Order: sequence, then structure tokens, then C-alpha cells
Amino acid sequence: MNRLGKLYFRYGTMGSAKTAMLLTQAYNFEERGMAYMCFKPVVDTRDAKNVIRSRIGIERECQWIYPDTDLYAVIRRIFEETMETPGWMLIDEAQFLSAEQVDQLAHVVDDFGCNVVCYGLRTDFTSHLFEGSRRLFEIADSIDEIKSTCSCGRKTIVNARIDSLGRIVTEGEQVEIGGNDKYMAVCRKCWTNKRIELARKDTLPFDSDDI
Repeated sequence: MNRLGKLYFRYGTMGSAKTAMLLTQAYNFEERGMAYMCFKPVVDTRDAKNVIRSRIGIERECQWIYPDTDLYAVIRRIFEETMETPGWMLIDEAQFLSAEQVDQLAHVVDDFGCNVVCYGLRTDFTSHLFEGSRRLFEIADSIDEIKSTCSCGRKTIVNARIDSLGRIVTEGEQVEIGGNDKYMAVCRKCWTNKRIELARKDTLPFDSDDI
């Protein structure tokens, strides 16, 4: 095919309006009559139906991506049935993709000329890369950071996990779905200081008032 596409990765911390940007882009495509499709990994179970929903309250239907979904096969099937493919694929929560699925998206770009825009987190609550994000950093044609600000004024970097009392959590499964009740986007310095503060509290001797 003559149409040229690109694989984009747009990443940011939680609360940086990534999903709102995706939905705005979908709306603009619709207004211009441009063909597009929205996708989202099914691991994000906060919504019972297949929608992409922003924190500001807007939403749009999407197709689920399951762990065994072959995204290249999805687009190839559309092409075989219609002799056309969508010009754009918009993917929310791309950090939950497998490395293999990211490779499939790259093949969609190269073989069918689709533009694939992936929105997602860079790292988990321990500051380590998600599998899908790592692969996108390795092979994406275009990488952009969606910036947001920590309460101290610095740029947010870490998606810190918190407990019911608002204390930093440092252990647990990599994936634990939640919103403001479980996560807080902070800069590296605040994340470090909060962990040091927690460690000090855990090592303090009991208070005499507890006797």
C-alpha cells in the first residue's frame, strides 16, 4: 500500500489527561469524516462495558483487546472484507499490551499504512517499565510525553500506589486497577521522601502512650 503510517506513543502519569486527549482526537476524526477505530486492553475492568472513559466524564465505545488478541489479524480481516483499513487506530492504556501485540501494531503500520496512536503509562508504582511501554519505547516512530505537575511544582514521574490512609505502598502486584483512591502521581523527589518517611515510621519504637 502507498499510504504511509506511523506508530506513536504518548505517555504520561495518571491524571495527565491522556484519555481525554485520545477522546478529543477521536471526536476530531469523526467531525472530519476520517476513518478510525478505538481499542483498549480488557485488563482495565473499571468499566463494565467496552468504553474508553475519561476522568472528566466523556466516553466512547471501543473494541476490547484480550491477552490473546492478534491486532494484526484484526486489521487484516477488515482489509480482506472491505479492501480498506482505518486511517487511524487509537489505543488507550497501552502499557497493558504485550510486547508481541506492540510488534503486531508496528506491522499494521508498515503493511497497511495505518497511523497507530498509543496512550499509556510509562512505569508502574515501583517506577519500573510496563512490558507494553518498554516495547513502544523501543520501536515507536514518535514518542511524546504528556506532562503534569506534582503538588510541589515539579513534573510528575511516578504513579505512586497508596493505601486507604494515603500512605505509599511499595510492594504488591504490578497491575492493580484503580483511580485516585489507589494512586497519586508525584515527582521523583516527593516519591523518594514519602518512602523514606514511611520507612522511618515503620522502624520507630512504640510510643509510651500505647502501653
